[in-house]
Amino acid sequence: MRNPLRPSLLPLALAFCSTLASAQLDHPLSNEKIIAGLKEALQVSATKAIGLTGKHDGFLKNEDIRILLPPNVQALGKGMRLLGQGEKVDDLEIGMNRAAEQATPQAKPIFLAALKKMTFDDARRILTGNETAATDYFRRTSSTDLAAAFTPIVHRSLERVGVVRQYDGVIKEAPGGSVLAGEFDLDKYVVDKTLDGLFLVLGIEESKIRKNPAAQTTELLKEVFGAK
Repeated sequence: MRNPLRPSLLPLALAFCSTLASAQLDHPLSNEKIIAGLKEALQVSATKAIGLTGKHDGFLKNEDIRILLPPNVQALGKGMRLLGQGEKVDDLEIGMNRAAEQATPQAKPIFLAALKKMTFDDARRILTGNETAATDYFRRTSSTDLAAAFTPIVHRSLERVGVVRQYDGVIKEAPGGSVLAGEFDLDKYVVDKTLDGLFLVLGIEESKIRKNPAAQTTELLKEVFGAK
């Protein structure tokens, strides 16, 4: 399915992985400068990606990351649509996506903290790694902190817009739904899907930029990635 996100800079540094080795042969750079350039590029890129997902309709209108009904109620949702209660199902999905959009901006300081901890070995693995090496780094170093930051925001958002009440109503009113009551953590489901969506966007954009280099936007990036 076509990704509606417009091209971003995520992550910009990785756009030039293929040129780094040759550039270093001609213009040897210190480990410190390589790390500084990579961090600068990833900071710009992560900020852009968070901006794309952490806005109104950032999740809801992106079919790649839109949060759908939990698997345990999808069949119930279809049944409710057949009974003419599709609006309730739609409201539930909209509320879950709005919660994700409100939580995602909290990723920025957590990603920046992960960048501060980046070692030269981390940077080297990202620069020479697979198409989602930077995404893998962020997922490995940030997932726990992101989940902790997202959870209270998601919970408040779901409560405020009545998603929990809507979910309980779907469970109660759908044929056979009573057996699922109290057996599902809606907050955790939305948080997990928010993380999945954010990392998916990171991975998609990282892969694009590795294959289609963009222009360096600062002198440091030009020097580190050899495209003066």
